[in-house]
Amino acid sequence: MASLGIRRLDDLIGRSDLLSPDEAIDHWKARGVDLSQILAFPELADGAPPLRVEPPPAVLEGNIDWDLVEASRPALDGGEPVAFSRTVRNVNRCVGGILSSHIAQRHGLEGLPDDTIRVDFDGTAGQSFGGWLAHGVTFTLHGDANDYTGKGLSGGTLVVRPPSSATYAAEENVAIGNVVLYGATSGKAFFRGLAGERFCVRNSGASAVVEGVGDHGCEYMTGGRAVILGRTGRNFAAGMSGGLAFVLDEDGTFRSRVNPTMLDQLEGLSETDAMEVHALIAEHVERTGSPVGQRVLDEWETLRSSFVKVFPADYKRVLAELAAEEAAATNGGVTYTATDEEPDTVDVIGAPHQRLGEGE
Repeated sequence: MASLGIRRLDDLIGRSDLLSPDEAIDHWKARGVDLSQILAFPELADGAPPLRVEPPPAVLEGNIDWDLVEASRPALDGGEPVAFSRTVRNVNRCVGGILSSHIAQRHGLEGLPDDTIRVDFDGTAGQSFGGWLAHGVTFTLHGDANDYTGKGLSGGTLVVRPPSSATYAAEENVAIGNVVLYGATSGKAFFRGLAGERFCVRNSGASAVVEGVGDHGCEYMTGGRAVILGRTGRNFAAGMSGGLAFVLDEDGTFRSRVNPTMLDQLEGLSETDAMEVHALIAEHVERTGSPVGQRVLDEWETLRSSFVKVFPADYKRVLAELAAEEAAATNGGVTYTATDEEPDTVDVIGAPHQRLGEGE
C-alpha cells in the first residue's frame, strides 16, 4: 500500500485503476473475452462515498411473526393453549420462522405439546410459509401458498385447504408451489390440492399427504412419509435413499413416471403400511375436509391394492439390519439374517423361521 501511495484500506475501495491484467492465463476459451467493464468503477456524484457508510435497512421489522409472537405469549411463557386468526399475503415470507425461534429458545427442540398454538390464516402466503415450524404449532391456511412451503418443518403441523368461498375443485388446482417441505425434519403436513415440482425434496422426517405432485417428487428424500392421492409428474423418487412414499396409482401408469433406477424398489402395502397410510389419510380428511381423501377411506378395501409403495433398497436393508440387531439383543445374543422378501421378517440362525416380535 505504501508503494502505491495508499495510507488507508478505505482509500483502496474503487481503485480498479491500480489493477493490471494477468497475462499468465492463455487458454482458447478466454481469448476475446473483455473483462474491463467488470473492473470499471462508476462515476459518483460530488461528495458521494465510494463505500457503505450506514447499515442496510432492517428487513424483519415489519414481519408478521412479531404479531404472532405477541398473540402467542400465554403459550410461550406458560404453556397455555392459544388459538387465533390472521390474514396473510404473498409479501409475508417465512411466516412462523421467528415464532418458532422463540419456542426453541424457551422450550428447546421438544417445543410445545401438540396444537398449543393454533393459527388460522386466510389469503395467499408468500415463500416459505411455515418454514421451520416448531412442534406445538399448527398453521391452517385457507387459501394457497408459494414455493418452499414447510421448508425445514421441525415438528409443527401445516395444513393448506381452499377457502370456504372457493368454487373450484381443489384436487384439480395447485395449492402449494415448488420445493415444498424442502429439508423437513419432523412434523406433519396436509395439502388439499396439487403441489408443484420437487415435493418433499430432501425430506428427512416429516409425514405429508397431498393430492397430486409435479415432476421430481420425493427427490433425494432421506426419511419421513409421503402419501400421494393422485398422479405424479415424471422422474419420481430420483435419488431417494430413505423414507417411504405411497402413491395411489388407480390408472396403473405410475411406473412410467418413476425414476428408472427405482423401478425395482416398488411394492404393495404391508399390513403395517396400510394402517399407517389409512391413519394419515383420515387425519388429512379431518383437517382439510378433502373429498378425495374421503373417497379413499370409503373405498379403502378396493383402493388399498392400488397404492404403490416406494421403498429404497438401502433404507430397506438398514431397517432389516437394525431389526436384526434389536432382535438379537432381546433374544440372548441369537443372530439374525435379513431376508429380501420382507423388511420386518428375519431368519434366526439355527431356529425356525419367525417374524420379529413373535415367539421368543
